[in-house]
Amino acid sequence: FSRKFNDPYCNTAGSKPGFQISSEENETFTGETAGDRVSEEKPKNLDSVPDQEHKPKNKVDLSSLIDLKAEEEYRKYIKPKSEEEGYALRAVIKYLYLQRSWLSPGDENLDKPRSCEGKGVYVYDLPSKFNRDLLVGCNDILPGVDLCSYFKNEGFGEAIKNLGKGWFATHMYSLEPILHSRVLKHPCRVYNESQAKLFYVPYYGGYDVLRWHYRNVSEDVKDRLGIEVLKWLESKESWRRNAGKDHVFVLGKITWDFRRDKVPWGSRFLELQEMQNPTKLLIERQPWQVNDIAIPHPTYFHPRTDDDITSWQIKIMSKPRPHLVSFAGGARPENPDNIRSTLIEQCVSSSSNQCRFLDCTNGGCKNPKNVLDLFQDSEFCLQPPGDSATRRSVFDSLISGCIPVIFTPYTAYYQYAWHLPEDHRRYSVYISEQDVKEKRVNVVEILKAKTLREKKDMRSYIIHQLLPGLVYGDSNAKFEKFRDAFDITFDSLLEKIN
Repeated sequence: FSRKFNDPYCNTAGSKPGFQISSEENETFTGETAGDRVSEEKPKNLDSVPDQEHKPKNKVDLSSLIDLKAEEEYRKYIKPKSEEEGYALRAVIKYLYLQRSWLSPGDENLDKPRSCEGKGVYVYDLPSKFNRDLLVGCNDILPGVDLCSYFKNEGFGEAIKNLGKGWFATHMYSLEPILHSRVLKHPCRVYNESQAKLFYVPYYGGYDVLRWHYRNVSEDVKDRLGIEVLKWLESKESWRRNAGKDHVFVLGKITWDFRRDKVPWGSRFLELQEMQNPTKLLIERQPWQVNDIAIPHPTYFHPRTDDDITSWQIKIMSKPRPHLVSFAGGARPENPDNIRSTLIEQCVSSSSNQCRFLDCTNGGCKNPKNVLDLFQDSEFCLQPPGDSATRRSVFDSLISGCIPVIFTPYTAYYQYAWHLPEDHRRYSVYISEQDVKEKRVNVVEILKAKTLREKKDMRSYIIHQLLPGLVYGDSNAKFEKFRDAFDITFDSLLEKIN
């Protein structure tokens, strides 16, 4: 459990900010099936790619290198059906590599006090109507649903005592209060705006938009509070000085809830001109917006110390896993393009009970222990898209040591540039969504073919190297060996601003 296990250079599978290209990248991906990979040529100037540790013979412009990588990688998962789709895929990957260039290397020695020189974080004291007041009506944010228990313990929810220390019934949309509580105790927090490098805006936009989802209100009502917070900021010299470029918003829902277009759902907050410069942290980003940064969904595990993390790592590394595959979710019969029904059919019809299905449509997933027990008993966890591309379940499976099976790169690979490595083969299996949809493959049979060594290597990588950086410690967390999801996020934000 040494420090290197949580070093972002490890987390990017050897890909440093100089984008050193691994010789493995032209190999066939583990778990790929028909139509996933097309022939590609290696770039001709790999020798000129800069490396952080050795001076290159020939320097390459970072922008040109990112373009080169985008050209090489854009057909890796999806074969574009048109020229326009090809351009879109290149843009997705280009922005992803640009975001990786902002990934903070972290402190060289986590045992020593960190330096805050030039890294001041200023937290605006917004009027409470923009954050805390939105939680007061917790029993009426969603019609007929009481969310009050989820707002306890600084957004972690109620403690789950039968799971042990550090486990809470955390709601999937709790990112805003969790990060707000944590940033208030950031070691580099400053109280003078002139000393700040980064400005944090604690506007709970996710709860603002959530309260109108199922109510018949006008678009003006849905947009009102977001417009008001921007007017409040425009009165500040700190905002006007850099046009918001050094400001960050945390929005605890998916980006599409803030990009209302033809469908009368959500707000248009992220489409406003004033919101183009700031950085937005979300659980799901818009792949064509470089200032949209995806960070992990909150899980149920919120450790406070290194020992909390290492104890959990030891437990799940040695956990027997009697099931090859599992899927926790529900079908989407109203959506014929969704592959969930096909996956459920393949799962329940598998021989020797190799695949277990937990039906979430009947409330079976409301108890976190049911889901976590299933994932801890399984080698692989199926993670098809649901209402959107990403799933909280991906992170629940990862912290349980269950290898996620991904069906579209938009679920993880095109999302979490700071928290998941570039080489997805280290922590997941990819199977083409199109192949499943057209029933060209049987997912259970593909996973049966994985060797014991493959499974062990992936699980070890997930547990020892990825897990600490995927969980949010509580506001009093004291980590010496590890950097959690919050640390990685804010260190990289400061790198981005610099």
